[in-house]
Amino acid sequence: MKLKSAVVGLSMLAITTVLGAAQAQELPKLAVKSSYRIGFSQTESDNPWRLAFSKSMQDEAKRLGWTIVETNAGGSAAKQVADVRNLIAQRVDAIFISPREEKPLAPVVLEAKKAGIPVIIIDRNVDESIAKAGNDYITFIGSDFVQEGKRAAEWLVKATKKNAKIIELEGTTGSSPANDRKQGFHEYIKSYPGMQVIAAQTGNFTRDEGRKVMETLLQAHPEVTAVFAHNDEMALGAITALEAAGKKPGKDVIIVSIDGEKDALNAIIAGKLGATVECNPRFGVKAFQTLKDFAAGKKIPLKVINPDKFFDKNNARKYLPDAY
Repeated sequence: MKLKSAVVGLSMLAITTVLGAAQAQELPKLAVKSSYRIGFSQTESDNPWRLAFSKSMQDEAKRLGWTIVETNAGGSAAKQVADVRNLIAQRVDAIFISPREEKPLAPVVLEAKKAGIPVIIIDRNVDESIAKAGNDYITFIGSDFVQEGKRAAEWLVKATKKNAKIIELEGTTGSSPANDRKQGFHEYIKSYPGMQVIAAQTGNFTRDEGRKVMETLLQAHPEVTAVFAHNDEMALGAITALEAAGKKPGKDVIIVSIDGEKDALNAIIAGKLGATVECNPRFGVKAFQTLKDFAAGKKIPLKVINPDKFFDKNNARKYLPDAY
């Protein structure tokens, strides 16, 4: 009898443990209300892409009559962690996070979950081995960064007739767009032996660092014939460096990048930039609607992917008026 009771007791403990684990994985609930107070953790606001992203979030919050509490990490992962913790302490209804880097921001997503605050990740992802969509945060909304890298590579292979000595200007080390764009680009060009990346270095997604890195790499590799920049800002910096070195961007050195900002489209029209893959920064409508759907109990996909255009000499002038 004692043995049977012990077995029953162990069985109940196992069931309780399983239920506890299941409940631990459940996302925090969000009550349906006419308005919400939302936290928005932005990684930085030092370039046109980020400014367009923030504006779209602010505009949609205003349209809906919601309150948005926006923080700016100024390019620091440590500050962004502190920013998110501050939003948690303020007991906002939900938090949108655009993580600077994958690993440092993942644990603080778990902290928000523990505090009962639902989170949506936007633009850059967190480390999914630490925090998982559907379990720890609602969803990731952004572009397919791997596909962006592949599209840039496909254009460059054609533009250079499968033969190029490439300098790669990488984005912020440890960020998902830098990791994934690099992966997509290299996966595509590995089938073309004539496409050689002769140097790669981070320009940290900024125009000035892109210029400085390009100046240094150009001195070490004057044989360069192409540049793949992980974003437009670094590509524009590279153009400045090439011109200062007496080279003609678009002729001596073919350049492809990612983002689709207005200055990049103007550079395409001027013949200095070959092409850019769009990375749409206007997340506001989709982000807020996804949160509303979540509150209403609708099933949310684990990833919501933005469709992205592709800009080159054939359509840059057409899309220029709408560019950011």
